[in-house]
Amino acid sequence: QVQLVESGGGLVQTGGSLRLSCAASGRTFSNYPMGWFRQAPGKEREFVAAINYSGVSTFYASSVKERFTISRDNSKNTVYLQMNSLKSEDTAVYYCAARQTYSMSYYADSERYDYWGQGTQVTVSS
Repeated sequence: QVQLVESGGGLVQTGGSLRLSCAASGRTFSNYPMGWFRQAPGKEREFVAAINYSGVSTFYASSVKERFTISRDNSKNTVYLQMNSLKSEDTAVYYCAARQTYSMSYYADSERYDYWGQGTQVTVSS
């Protein structure tokens, strides 16, 4: 089992920045690819970013590429999402997730992830 706890959400103005953290506990964190997803009111959950177990490979949704950066510190069992140049359309609940495989196949598919955090709210106001 893996427990995931997100933090760092909040209210920020358009153009501002936030850094989300996801602390993992339980089984060996460094074995797991990790992802960030988000869900806005009335919308489906969507992929934001993913990172492989070592942190060497990263993947982004086109809507956040060049603005968001995913990273991980396996010594701290934590994955991060640095969000810059925030827009109103980034407003959502952000979730981190972990999958029980080294593979990064279908990294954008939420069904491929086995563990989820409770989410943290990000609100971007103009």
